[in-house]
Amino acid sequence: MNRRRFLQQSAAGMLAANLASGQSASPLIASIDQITLKHGRDGSGPSWFHPRPCLVPSKDGPVVFMTMQEIRGSDFFLPVHWMESRDLGQTWSEPQPVPPLGRVPTSDGRGDEGVCDVVPQYHAKTGSILAVGHNVFYKGPKFDRNQPARCPVYAVYKDGRWSERKRLIWDDPRGANIYTNNCGQREVLEDGSIAFVMSFGAKQTGRSAAGVRCSFDGETLAIEKVGREIKHAAGRGLLEPSLVRYRGKFYATLRAEDKRGYVAASDDGLDFEEKQPWCWDDGTPLEMSTTQQHWLPHSEALHLVYTRKDASNANVMRWRSPLFMAQVDLKTLRLIRDTERIVLPLEGDGVKAPDEVPLMGNFQTTNIAPNESWVTDGGMLPKHGFKGDLHLGKIRWNRPNTLV
Repeated sequence: MNRRRFLQQSAAGMLAANLASGQSASPLIASIDQITLKHGRDGSGPSWFHPRPCLVPSKDGPVVFMTMQEIRGSDFFLPVHWMESRDLGQTWSEPQPVPPLGRVPTSDGRGDEGVCDVVPQYHAKTGSILAVGHNVFYKGPKFDRNQPARCPVYAVYKDGRWSERKRLIWDDPRGANIYTNNCGQREVLEDGSIAFVMSFGAKQTGRSAAGVRCSFDGETLAIEKVGREIKHAAGRGLLEPSLVRYRGKFYATLRAEDKRGYVAASDDGLDFEEKQPWCWDDGTPLEMSTTQQHWLPHSEALHLVYTRKDASNANVMRWRSPLFMAQVDLKTLRLIRDTERIVLPLEGDGVKAPDEVPLMGNFQTTNIAPNESWVTDGGMLPKHGFKGDLHLGKIRWNRPNTLV
């Protein structure tokens, strides 16, 4: 048993013993602070969106590597950029383009093919960063509402250089219209293989999801196995799935378009049990509106970060502010209501002046250090030129997270 696994199991065992003996553990969350990393709402800089960091080890200490891109309109993004911090977020390098994840003219001349929804992740076995997003098509200064078939695209960063852009190949008719893991959390397994959940559909509505296992050799990402199909008929179906492996099981959270988000569990990350809507611990479903959720694992508890309907945001589009987090009951796969906290607060009046409230919901969760985790998000104001700030919600733990 390696040291990390030993510490993880010891911490979990101590907590279980305390609960069994009737002792109440002190709160796990010590504090949550909001920091503005980049200003764009006042027009002083670009409005950065899709900010997603990953932690990269180095001989001089961990490096935080973040991808992001500027937003200019509805689903209209400029080329992907990256920046890094070598002091755990105190200072940052200037954003610079990711050349392979820029825009290229389409072969039929109808417009440009770009990349969006990128998530970078460090791959220890190859010492590289794998940045996976999906392709997107534009006509002039707007999102092309008649999108051609879409799929995952990726690039690899290693030794200070980016690879060329590549496509993740899946020759299955079920993905004829789209197959993607856009904005999704993935898991790198001990053998270097990569597990994630993919959303796919042969048409624009009723997408399904399934667990996927990929090989990755530092250059090429290839699908090896696809698990049992999880179906959903409402709207576009199941979107932007995120996967976490926690205490020997895999859990998927899935965005949907029926005022719900969904959760499902699996022993192998491929074949999932029946999905269920996210509910409070008393069985009351959370009311959500087609917005992603992401996992935040701590060695003592698994949390979900999400948006939902609340009295404070009644008139905000899709209730996309504030960002909440709550602990997951692993036995019932429900959220423990008493643990809910606000990670990134609503700015403004979500009832009387909803157009002045910066929208969130395209975010990332990242464990940075044993005592610190992050939630990063780019707020934006659709009624005001999509201007917004780049935010960091810094969560400090009372007890160390041995998963880092």
